[in-house]
Amino acid sequence: MANFLAVPLKNSSEVELQRPLQNFIKNTYSDSIDGDEFSQQIKELSKQRSNAVCRKLDKHANSLDMLAKYYDQLVTMDGKLPIMEGQIAINFGWQDAFDKGSFLGGARKQSAPTAAFEKVCVLFNIAAMNSQVAALQSMDDDDGLKSAAKQFQTAAGIFSHVKGSVYSAVQQVRTYDMQPECLGALSSLMPAQAQESFLRKARKDKMKDVIISKVALSASELYTEAAKALSQPQVKDILPKDWIPTVLGKQYYMHAISEYHQALVCRASKSYGPEIARLMHASDLLSEVERKGGQAIDTKDFAARVGQELKAVRKDNDFIYHDVVPSRDKLTKPGTAQIAKLLELSTPFSTDSVDLFESLVPLSVHNAAVAYDNRKAEVVNREVGKLREASQLMNSVLASLNLPASIEDLKGDSVPQSVLEKSQGIKQKGGLEHIGRLFHELPELLKRNKEILDEAVSQLDEERNSDKQMKERFKEKWTRVPSDQLTTALRAESSKYQTILNNAVQADHVVKEKYQKSRPFIIILSKSEAEIAASLPSASGASALQGSPVVQELRQLMKDVEEIKTVREVLENEIKSATVDMKSNFMQALAADGAINEESMSNSCIDQTYSSLIQQVQESVRKQETILNNVQDANTRFSSAKQTNTSGQQREETLRNLASAYDSYMELTSNLQEGTKFYNDLTQILVKFQSKVVDLCFARKTEKEELLKDLTQSLAHQPTVPPPSAPTHHNTGQSAPPERPPASYRAPQSTAPPAQAPPQQPAPPPQQAPPSQSPAAAAASAPPPQAVPGGYPQQPSSAPQYQPMPSYAPYGGAPMAMPSPMPAYSAGGYGQQGGYPQQGYGQQQPQQPGYGYQQPPAQGYPGQVPPQQGYPTQPQQGYPQQPPYGYNPYGQQPPR
Repeated sequence: MANFLAVPLKNSSEVELQRPLQNFIKNTYSDSIDGDEFSQQIKELSKQRSNAVCRKLDKHANSLDMLAKYYDQLVTMDGKLPIMEGQIAINFGWQDAFDKGSFLGGARKQSAPTAAFEKVCVLFNIAAMNSQVAALQSMDDDDGLKSAAKQFQTAAGIFSHVKGSVYSAVQQVRTYDMQPECLGALSSLMPAQAQESFLRKARKDKMKDVIISKVALSASELYTEAAKALSQPQVKDILPKDWIPTVLGKQYYMHAISEYHQALVCRASKSYGPEIARLMHASDLLSEVERKGGQAIDTKDFAARVGQELKAVRKDNDFIYHDVVPSRDKLTKPGTAQIAKLLELSTPFSTDSVDLFESLVPLSVHNAAVAYDNRKAEVVNREVGKLREASQLMNSVLASLNLPASIEDLKGDSVPQSVLEKSQGIKQKGGLEHIGRLFHELPELLKRNKEILDEAVSQLDEERNSDKQMKERFKEKWTRVPSDQLTTALRAESSKYQTILNNAVQADHVVKEKYQKSRPFIIILSKSEAEIAASLPSASGASALQGSPVVQELRQLMKDVEEIKTVREVLENEIKSATVDMKSNFMQALAADGAINEESMSNSCIDQTYSSLIQQVQESVRKQETILNNVQDANTRFSSAKQTNTSGQQREETLRNLASAYDSYMELTSNLQEGTKFYNDLTQILVKFQSKVVDLCFARKTEKEELLKDLTQSLAHQPTVPPPSAPTHHNTGQSAPPERPPASYRAPQSTAPPAQAPPQQPAPPPQQAPPSQSPAAAAASAPPPQAVPGGYPQQPSSAPQYQPMPSYAPYGGAPMAMPSPMPAYSAGGYGQQGGYPQQGYGQQQPQQPGYGYQQPPAQGYPGQVPPQQGYPTQPQQGYPQQPPYGYNPYGQQPPR
C-alpha cells in the first residue's frame, strides 16, 4: 500500500526578461561593460524559465533538474541584478496549484514584481515535483524506497522554508496554496509519507518486530498531525477530495501495523493474552480504516491475515493456554522511532548550475566602487581646483601689474613678446569663431536635456495619476505599493537633475557676461602683429631701465612664475591619473566578511594614494605666495623708476587689458568646453534616468493589468447571493393569504407550491335580481383597490345614483350564483400557469375561456377565481366587465 499523495505544480506565464535586464545592465554597468554583450545570456535565462515553469513538466528527475538550475540562477542573480520595485521591474504571475479554475473564470492567480516572489514559487514547484517523483518510485527495491524517503523529506524542508519566507516576498498572499496554513499542512504531510517509506523498507528487510512496531507507530502519529493540519477550514476546502480520507485511513492503518507487529512480539514472549488483545485492536483499527479511508486504502489482504491469526491464537488460548486477555487500556504503548525529518534547504540544488552573468560583479561591489570613484573625484576636483584657483590668482595679479609686458616694453615702440605669444595662443585656439561656436551649442544641449527630464517627469506623473484612479476605484482591494512611495527615489533624482540644470543656466549667464566684457580686447589679440601695434597707444621709452637691477629681478621672478605653471600642469595630470583597482579589494572583503565597509576602505585607499600629491599642491600654493610678494615689491620699485623717466600709463593700461583678455579667453574656452562636456554627460545620465522611468512605468502598467485580472477573477470566485426565502404562506399549515399583487401582475411561469386553501365556503343562495346595495356600499366590504399601472387611464368611480344592470356582477369576485361544475376545457395543450393563483383583485370578474362551456365552481378564498387552463387572462381596468358568453347568473345553485 503505497498510495502516496503528490502535490500539484503551480503554473506561470511568460514574462519579458530581455528588455528590463538589458536596460539595467546598460544603465548600471555601462562604465565597465557593454550591455549588449549579455543579450545571449538573457535569452538563455528566458529559455530556462520557459522550460522550467511555463510548460507542463513530466514527473521525472530531469524536470527536477530544470527547476533546480533555474532557481540556482535566480540565487546567483540576486546580488547582481536586483529584480524588485524601483530597480528591475519584472512582473511574475503564478496560478494557485490546487485551483483548476472554472468555466467562467481561470484559476486564482497572484502577481508580484520581485525575484523573491519568483523564488518562493519556484521552490514550491521544486517541493511539489519532489513529492511527485517520490510517489512514482518503486516500492519493491531499496533504491526506490530510499529515493522516496529522501525526496519526501526534501519536500518537507522546502515547504517549511517557503512558509517562513512567503511574507517577506509579498505583503499579501492571494492564492490559497501559498497561505502559511496550507504550506504548514504540506510540510506535515511529507514527513509522514517519508516515515511510511522507511516503514516499508523495514518490513521488506524483515527487521525485528519491535522496531517495525515503533516505526509504524511514529508514522501513525505523523499522519495524525498531518490530518489535523489538512483539516483546517482554510485548507481542507482547496484540497482534492481524496486527500483527507487517505490521510485518516493511513493514520489508522499505520497504527494497525504497529499493533500487529507488537502482537508478534507478544507471541515471541508467549504472552498470548496481550497478543489476542493487540490483534483485536489491529482488527478494529482496520475496520476504522475502511470506514474513514473508503476506497483509498486496500486493507483486504492484511485484514484477512490479522483475522486468521486472531482466530488461531484465540482458539489455542481457549483450549490450551487460558491466558487472560487484558483490556485495551491495560496494554502498554509501543515506543516510537521517528526516522523522517525535515531536510534543511541548501543551495545550489544542482552541481551543474552555471552562472550566466559571471562577468558581472555583485551590485554591492559595483555600488562600493562607484562610491569610491565619487570620493576620489571629490578629492581630485578639490586639489585640482586649488591649483587652478591659485594659477588664476597669480595671472590676475600679474595682469594687474602689466607683467611681464611692462619689462618687455621698455622702448615703447613695439609689441611686447608676451603679448605676441598670447595673441598666437588665441589664434591657435580658433579665436572668436571657436568661442562663438561653443556659445551657440550650449542652448541646444540645454534644451535637449530639459526635454528628456520633462518627459521622464511627465511619465511619472501619468503613472501616479493612473494609480490614484485605481485606488479610488477599488479602495482597500488595490493592494500594490502606491506610486508616491515607490517613486520617492526617482522623484528625488529628478529634482537633483532639475537643480543641476538651473545652476548650469546661471553659470552660462556668468560666462556670457565675462565674455562680453573681454570681447573687445580678445578681438585685438586675434589680429596680426601690425594691427596689434597700431592698437597700442604710443609712449616714450624707458631704455635706461633695460639693465637695471629691478628689471633683472622681475625677469627672474617671471621665470619662477613660468616654472610654477609647468610644475602644476604635471601635478594636475598626476592627480587625475592616479588609479587603484578597488573592485578587487571590495570583492575580497565581500568574500571574507559577507559585507563591505566602503567608507573605511575608500578613505584608507585615498589617503595612501593622494597624501603625497596633496602635500605637493600645498607646497606649490605656499611658493606662489612668496613669489607674488616679491613680484609686488619689485614692481613697486620698477614703477617708481619709470615714473621718474616718462609717463606711459595709457599704454600700460591697454597692455594690462590685453593680458587680462588672454586669461579670460583661456578661462572661457575651458569653461565652455567643460560646459559642453557637462551637458553631453548629463544627457547620457538623463537618458539612463528616463530609461529607468520607462521600465518602471511599463512594469507598473503590466502589474496593473495583472492585478485588474486578479480582482476580476476573485469577483468571479465569490459566492453568489443566496436565493430568497420562500413566502410565509408557502409554509405548511399557513392559512393567511398572500398580499395581492398589482393589477398588471402576471403569474410567473415557474411552478410554485400552492398555498393551503381555507375550508370550503357554502355557495350563496340563488338570486333572481341584482343586489340592491349601491356600488359604494359594496366597495366598502371589498379589499382596497390596487394602484393602476402607468399608461392606463383610471376610470372615475361609480356615482351613488348609478343603478347596475341585472345581467352582470359589478364588483368582481364570484357571481351570486354559479353554474353546475363541469370538467375544465383543455386549451390545446397549454398548461396552467405556475406561481400565485390568478386574482380577481376585488374590482372585476376576469373573463373566462370556454365560450359557453361551463366552468368548475370557485375554490379557495372568497372573491377569488380559480386558475384556468389555456392562455392567461389579463385583468382589465375601468368599467366592470361583461360576463362571459353563456354565463347564466340565475342558473341552478352549485352543489355544496
